[in-house]
Amino acid sequence: MASGPRRVVVTGMGAVCALGNDIAQTWAAARDGRGAIAPHLFDPGPNGPAPHTTPVALVNGDIVGLAETTLGRRIGASLDPFALYALLTCHQALTQSGLMGAEVLKTRSAVVLGHGFAGIQTLELSYERFYGQKSARVHPLTVPRVMVSAPVSAVAMEFCVRGPVFAVSSACSSSGHAIAQAAALITSGQVDVALAGGSEAIATPACLRAWEGLQAMSPTTCRPFSRDRDGMVIGEGGGALVLEALDHAEARGAPIIAELAGIGLSSDAFHLTQPSLEGAVSAMTAACAQAGVLDGRPVLISAHGTGTPLNDANEAAAIHAVFEATWKTQPVIATKSAHGHLIGAASVIQGVIGLMALKEAVAPPILNWLGEDPHCDLNLMLAPATPIAARSLLLNAFAFGGLNTALVFTLPD
Repeated sequence: MASGPRRVVVTGMGAVCALGNDIAQTWAAARDGRGAIAPHLFDPGPNGPAPHTTPVALVNGDIVGLAETTLGRRIGASLDPFALYALLTCHQALTQSGLMGAEVLKTRSAVVLGHGFAGIQTLELSYERFYGQKSARVHPLTVPRVMVSAPVSAVAMEFCVRGPVFAVSSACSSSGHAIAQAAALITSGQVDVALAGGSEAIATPACLRAWEGLQAMSPTTCRPFSRDRDGMVIGEGGGALVLEALDHAEARGAPIIAELAGIGLSSDAFHLTQPSLEGAVSAMTAACAQAGVLDGRPVLISAHGTGTPLNDANEAAAIHAVFEATWKTQPVIATKSAHGHLIGAASVIQGVIGLMALKEAVAPPILNWLGEDPHCDLNLMLAPATPIAARSLLLNAFAFGGLNTALVFTLPD
């Protein structure tokens, strides 16, 4: 942190989502405006209701096969997809950072990952077997597959991390909170390196029906800040950052992607599903003030941007309140329009894309926009690869239950 005893930098990144199975694929699709939201037919099987079609953003390919090829060992049915995404993205991030197999992983490292839900695919299969097929026996690995800590344990065992290892869960802010907690471990001096991020795999027949019951889901696609927007769309995948103490990274000559310069955390203490303007403003202001970016300089804002009428209007009002006279010059992106809402993994996926945007000085477009909404008057990036001058990224997440995170990353000088 810029104002703390130890500064925290990013030295590695990983991503798996509907846009691609690594950073390069994910960034290229987002930058060029190639969205991955599409209608998908979900069949609950003979004991469930009729099949139904809903828009989702699904990861492509054989994830078990990809994980086994990447890690070089058989995984089979031992892990739920939400843990596989965590393993894959942490492997990517460690590889980019140059820390794969390093001694520091065994002695001075941590793993902190966030998830909104745990093992949903495993749970639905076990319930179908128990209630639908009337079987008294379920898969013997059901319990370890559905633990919210299953991904961090898998990552720790795979990469031999023996320091602090734990999971956090705060709905759509989970991976934002995970990054904040991992940074705190570094600034406090407990560790030198931390794997932080999150994963989610909830695109299942029953879980999607539960989300539809909230009446917050779009029947077509995600349209952040657009007129006639009608809801969010579920995505799946995961992301990871290697956070490192600046002095540790410099000592080993590691290339620095960005510095985590500001963190803002708040609770609305208001409503389970409705957002609060005060809570959003509080988190954003704290992060931006700590990073020193409220001086009029351009800041790329990666909006929470779910595409729901209430949340988008609230976030737009918060951006106006925080940036005051300069709000019109701040570029705003909303990548959920391309990869869907990854719930617990949303912050880290959006963070990875945002950091790539800073690096290449271009903004990925907001997709599916139908026209202006007077309640969402912002400097929206609508064309592919729009040039930007920002060297800082504000990453917003406003979760159900009023749990808010705002993170500011800055490029190195």
